[in-house]
Amino acid sequence: QVQLVESGGGLAQPGESLRLSCAASGFTFSSYAMSWARQAPGKGLEWVAAVYADGSDTYYVDSVKGRFTISRDNAKNTLYLQMNNLKSEDTALYYCAKGKHPIIVLNKSEYDYWGQGTQVTVSS
Repeated sequence: QVQLVESGGGLAQPGESLRLSCAASGFTFSSYAMSWARQAPGKGLEWVAAVYADGSDTYYVDSVKGRFTISRDNAKNTLYLQMNNLKSEDTALYYCAKGKHPIIVLNKSEYDYWGQGTQVTVSS
């Protein structure tokens, strides 16, 4: 069965870095676009970053451009999110999600599996 297991969250101070990982299993990882989304308390789901199946193209929400980098290792079936220069507004539960297509589609209905989430808290 499909499994997505996030790790790497935690508590960071503003300006620090964290690296999230998402270990995927149960499907052909290299065939599908993958995304990171987040949900802050009292707010809706926000797409943070996404990457094509082959890694050839990426998407970032404006608020993280220049600070976050999404990448994938198709040989290791793992998705990453390098988060630098963290800000308090990055505090949220971060999810990785498997797309239904090899290209990026930012629509929740086009994602069929989600991880359980990893908490990122940015506070001094």
